[in-house]
Amino acid sequence: MTVDRLQFERHVARLCQALAQQARPLFSGREAPVVARAPGRLDVMGGIGDYSGCQVLELPLAVGAFACVQRTRAPHVRIVSAGFGHDVAPLRDISLPLAELREACCSYAEARAYFGASADRAWAAYVAGALVALRVELGVELSGGLDILLCSSVPEGKGVSSSAAVTVASFRALCALIGVDVDPVRGALLCQRIENLVVGAPCGVMDQMTSSCGNEGRLLAITCQPARLDGSFPVAEGLSFWGIDSLLRHQVSGASYTEVRVAAFMGYSILAQALGLPVRQAAPPGKVVIDDSRFGGYLANVGVDAFERELAPRLPERLSGADFLRDYAGITDTVTEVSPGSTYRVRAAAAHPVYEHARVHEFRSLMERGASSATCARLGQLMYEAHDSYGACGLGSLGTDRLVRLVRDAGAARGLYGAKITGGGSGGTVAVLGASDAEGALREVVARYAREVNGEPHVFRGSSPGAAEFGIARLVLGDGNVRLERGERSGPVPCERPKGFA
Repeated sequence: MTVDRLQFERHVARLCQALAQQARPLFSGREAPVVARAPGRLDVMGGIGDYSGCQVLELPLAVGAFACVQRTRAPHVRIVSAGFGHDVAPLRDISLPLAELREACCSYAEARAYFGASADRAWAAYVAGALVALRVELGVELSGGLDILLCSSVPEGKGVSSSAAVTVASFRALCALIGVDVDPVRGALLCQRIENLVVGAPCGVMDQMTSSCGNEGRLLAITCQPARLDGSFPVAEGLSFWGIDSLLRHQVSGASYTEVRVAAFMGYSILAQALGLPVRQAAPPGKVVIDDSRFGGYLANVGVDAFERELAPRLPERLSGADFLRDYAGITDTVTEVSPGSTYRVRAAAAHPVYEHARVHEFRSLMERGASSATCARLGQLMYEAHDSYGACGLGSLGTDRLVRLVRDAGAARGLYGAKITGGGSGGTVAVLGASDAEGALREVVARYAREVNGEPHVFRGSSPGAAEFGIARLVLGDGNVRLERGERSGPVPCERPKGFA
């Protein structure tokens, strides 16, 4: 079991008791609720390159989201969301009528309209979106009422994938309750679809893949073309990763992230046309299909040499959406669109996945060799280069830049080797690489930053299993106590390194 098991059990016991006293009891059915757990993740390398086919390296964090699901005879699906704090009051509590849900679950578009029509139920899309995916993709109908409880210790808006943890945990718990067997990779892809098409967040796939398929204490390598597991490997002996919260809220649906994503796809369309690749108009307007036998549809496959020699000079540094739509048919991305009134940093956004893909491969190769002083220095340099690339795209922030600078100033002499902004950028969490015995230096960095911003940054430490490795448990309720019992345990997700992988 995970380190947060006892905390979860105690919190659920207090919460159920409080709700019963308020005549709003939870889990009144006969069967023990099914429980799944999915962790947040620390984006070590790769980041926003995921939507351009980059390989990414992700560490499942010790914090996670528990989803508990029970069948009921009620004519609704009740969803209760609660944190892990001392306050037992639910953060959110909503009941969605079965009749409404059955109608809304017919398609992703209808579900997005339903959940988006009310601010009170928009948050529930991350949970109930699983019902949409199960119906649309697998033909599973909602046959009766449900009680769903979410307890998450993954803080929202910190760039550690709180939304993916909730979505993956909810999806796996509902699959287990219904009796549907969905393998961890396909489940991650369906959870990405939930966030893209039901919630409306244009995220890549690395968050859901890590939350679903990650292994405790190991870096998960994912080649996002669209979602190939390329093995997991341990952090080199003597090294550790931490995440430091910049106290600046990150939102994957924010304008900066979306603009950089659009700019990357604009760059790909420009390169395709310049190279004479067949481009076909798709629906709706502004979308295209590119027959790309050279790069397979991904900027990450361009390669640094080819990019610098023949492609970078063809890309404008900046380009307005109106000028792009005038000269090009559109972009291949299905979850974003070019805004005529916006100006995009095309060259930097297109260059990032090309260089980041190369950095990630070098980072993994070095990490697997062990922690020599020269290796640690180069690993840190790769992280600093990745951070600077985020800034060139427009995804930096004063807080994350300052944290990276403080780590760099402490340097290898204090056992801190590298740092970078993570995830979608524009705030959120900074990943730090250092010697395992460098906790003192890390605390000094955090203390100095805390004084400068007059706040208390959270530090993410440790790791935990992904949802598949955690498996499925049951929540045993009785006499005011709650006990989590291990049920089916999937074990580590097999993700062998492909033959010929260099």
